[in-house]
Amino acid sequence: MILRPLLREETACTSYVFGCLTEGKLPVVDPHEECVDAYIAAAERVGAPIVAVFETHVQADHRSGLPALVEATGATAYLPSGAPVEFEHEELDDDAEVALGNTRVRALATPGHAPAHNAYLVSDLRRKTDDPWLVFTGDSLLVGDVGRPDLHAGGDPLPLARQLYDSMQRLLELPDDVVVYPSHYGGSVCGRALSGNPFSTIGFERRHNGALRHDTAEAFAQALLIDMPPPPADQAAIVAANKRGALPARA
Repeated sequence: MILRPLLREETACTSYVFGCLTEGKLPVVDPHEECVDAYIAAAERVGAPIVAVFETHVQADHRSGLPALVEATGATAYLPSGAPVEFEHEELDDDAEVALGNTRVRALATPGHAPAHNAYLVSDLRRKTDDPWLVFTGDSLLVGDVGRPDLHAGGDPLPLARQLYDSMQRLLELPDDVVVYPSHYGGSVCGRALSGNPFSTIGFERRHNGALRHDTAEAFAQALLIDMPPPPADQAAIVAANKRGALPARA
């Protein structure tokens, strides 16, 4: 299995091209509109097509590259069940699995940053096991922090903050050596104390992530709502475009 992270410094977003070269099936996770050509170039360099695009949730801080990537490659779009989008896609319920050659992607429902949010557990059958090797956590578990619960809350973030606590408990049930690949790092407005290191492990976050030190959902939720940064610029327009599946304007 290959893994190619793409870090976009302007928005501190991370997206990923990964997948099976044996059968030539590559997915992309949380694509950024500005990086579509880079995903296609990465796939061309390894000689395998992009066949799937996974969104962890409807993004609120940047325009998604999913519509342009699907148009360019014919890939299947996958989103969490209940994601409020208006374009053709496959819904992934909790524990649903997508087989892409030797790469297996399993959805883990992790609501809280958004009502419909999945993490994606990835196994590589060439390692002679179906145990998860890594997890794409989107905006749920971040390195040194967790995702903010207010951007999709409709005015009252407490219920989503409590849901996020339960989602963190699910992720922390994973083995310590599972590698954490989130969709943001230090500099993003989607958290308060994100590390400049974009990647981590479940074990390291269990030991060192200050947002996870609370023992109850209420304590976690109350702490999460302190010192919230300003929302992303143009949030409403970004969310609306991502729900429509809007393609970028052509020159």
